[in-house]
Amino acid sequence: MTSYWCSTALLPTGLASGVLVTVTDGRFADVQVDAEPGEAVRLDGLVLPGLANCHSHAFHRALRGRTQTERGTFWTWRDQMYAVASALTPESYYDLARAVYGEMLLAGITAVGEFHYLHHDQDGRRYDDPNAMGAALIAAARDAGIRITLLDTCYIAGGIDQPLNEVQQRFSDGDAASWATRVSLLSGSDDVVIGAAAHSIRGVPQEQLGAVASAFPDVPLHIHLSEQVAENAACLEAYGRTPAQVLDEAGFLSGRTSAVHATHLTDVDISVLGSSSAYSCLCPTTERDLADGIGPSVALRDAGSPLTLGSDSHAVIDLFEEMRAVELDERLASQERGHWSASELLRAATVDGHRSIGFNDAGTIAVGARADLVAVRPDSVRTAGTGGTVETAVFAASAADVSDVVVSGKHLVVDGKHAKLDVAGELAASIAAVTR
Repeated sequence: MTSYWCSTALLPTGLASGVLVTVTDGRFADVQVDAEPGEAVRLDGLVLPGLANCHSHAFHRALRGRTQTERGTFWTWRDQMYAVASALTPESYYDLARAVYGEMLLAGITAVGEFHYLHHDQDGRRYDDPNAMGAALIAAARDAGIRITLLDTCYIAGGIDQPLNEVQQRFSDGDAASWATRVSLLSGSDDVVIGAAAHSIRGVPQEQLGAVASAFPDVPLHIHLSEQVAENAACLEAYGRTPAQVLDEAGFLSGRTSAVHATHLTDVDISVLGSSSAYSCLCPTTERDLADGIGPSVALRDAGSPLTLGSDSHAVIDLFEEMRAVELDERLASQERGHWSASELLRAATVDGHRSIGFNDAGTIAVGARADLVAVRPDSVRTAGTGGTVETAVFAASAADVSDVVVSGKHLVVDGKHAKLDVAGELAASIAAVTR
């Protein structure tokens, strides 16, 4: 049994002072307010539930600082991404992912949805262990101390009616049935959820989307949706319908589905996503970096699609920035303020985020929930004088203001440092190894 005393903590009922939590078997066994700290570990500042990063491509972290200034589009950036993808092995992917997940933990992220499609060797052949790359990601997450949902991704085509290119051979199992057979060999556990994904309308032909959706009917199901105008145009030309409509007809959309990006949607698309209760996973820092556009977050919310957040290509890893970017980007698009409250954005980053990746018992400081805590400094140059409120965390703080992180009761970040890893050193070494 372990106890933590929080000077101020966000409970389901709101902010409370002197919060003493007792942890047993990785979960909150007791939560008291206005309590004395006694022998408990002290967490000062504003203590939040753990954050959920619902969309990650760990290997994209190697591109940070290397692609930002080049002129071009998403498609020219993709060529640079493929160069990194072609270099990775299970060993180098483990090294890189462990460091990336360590960076996430330092930012207050306690669970990650890893959208994983880098399955096979450089020639497209299966490793002796056909899930060697997925196993590397799971091991990396465990060693970094973060929970993971491995969203094993079906990737069949190089585009609508297009063959796979040389690098994409690594991504493909050939068809949805072969993909499902390989994924069935993976096993989850208390800290690992095995989820499913279709890469996109481009990556999975219309006639195989239903097979992906039905292969594992009780797990999170994710897909990139309408990230690019060109994707929509190709879909309309081939199928006579938008990507969202194609997914709806294939039975792909439901309350366990996450539509990632959902940037270029029609009114009908928004209605379809909302009526299905599918999550809309926005990744604003990546959508800015890749010049994707601004997703209709308010319209999706109002239609019934819950918001979640991801850092996708990891141009930055900072869920505070992702939260406020949803509101600030909406202000740019509408020329009006006040679309999202801090509490709504924080819910997207906590409770709803965790649910969308299969951790339904995380994202809240309450008895029975997973014991995740994130302490945010109230006295940094960004937060000083703001009062240490939820609004401070969402609209002023950054990942650099996270001082302490507890995951399932384990105190893994202490005073801004990872308890086990030299994250910066590991990032530098692992990225150098795959970008030479």
